[in-house]
Amino acid sequence: MRRFVVIMLILTTFCTVSAQEFRCVVQVNYQKLMTSTQQYESAGDKKVFESMKQALEDFINGRRWTNLQFEQQELIDCSVALILNTRTSATDFTGQLQIQMRRPVYNSTYTSGMFNFMESNNFMFTYNESQPLDFDPNNFYGNLSSTIGFYCYVLLGMYFDSFSPNGGEPFYAVAQQVQQAAEGSGYAGWNSSGGKNRYWFMENHTNGAYAQLHDAYYNYHRLGLDMMTKDQTAARQAIIQSLRNLQAVNKTRTNLMAVQQFMDVKMQEITSIFTPAPAQEKKEVYDLVKEVSPINAVKIKDFNTK
Repeated sequence: MRRFVVIMLILTTFCTVSAQEFRCVVQVNYQKLMTSTQQYESAGDKKVFESMKQALEDFINGRRWTNLQFEQQELIDCSVALILNTRTSATDFTGQLQIQMRRPVYNSTYTSGMFNFMESNNFMFTYNESQPLDFDPNNFYGNLSSTIGFYCYVLLGMYFDSFSPNGGEPFYAVAQQVQQAAEGSGYAGWNSSGGKNRYWFMENHTNGAYAQLHDAYYNYHRLGLDMMTKDQTAARQAIIQSLRNLQAVNKTRTNLMAVQQFMDVKMQEITSIFTPAPAQEKKEVYDLVKEVSPINAVKIKDFNTK
């Protein structure tokens, strides 16, 4: 009941408050279409892609996603890249979608990558310049708006997890609503088939068996990165604890999609943080990474010291 009340508070303020949460940069890459011989492409047709870019930026940046008040400097930095591969009609497209998000680090000018994911080549959607991008978590109006809306709530969940224990819970719950509303649409990515997709991002973040995934976000960012200027030794220990959290999740289920996404995004940063650390810490980090994400262990093979 408490979670239901929280979700309702989030959803009921969409139209009553004019604030925003995201500072999102959108790119629409249509070069593959312009170099092809597809029927619907011409030099004068480029305006539809500019319209698509503007519509997506307005949708993400201009919409009210929560009931929280954000100052301009608090807006969440993210980016959306839409790489168009085919156009089968005047309004129907297929391509790739890449979503990224960065989080500011306390008492510094540094921002840390939190999310970087590219969907496969079969992201299909309809875009009509004359129609707005309608969105409702409980209804499916179109694959473009539902997909972008879904990721907005996943990003909000991860972002707020990084600031308080389980702070992202209500946002993951809304992402789950979006997924369930879209599941019967016939579009790929909304059900358990097809490998790494939206369904599994939702499942990874709402399944209680993986609760320590949320702890990893908090330990790594709030107790780790945010404390670097205050106590580097304690901050590094918090980051090691976040890797232990991921280790616990990995023992429940190996190669979890959200865990691998975390490791892929963070490996360069982890390497930088622990390069000057004591040998014992380096060795522990190497052992944890090797267990949780073997493919990334090669990036810190020099940490494997006695």
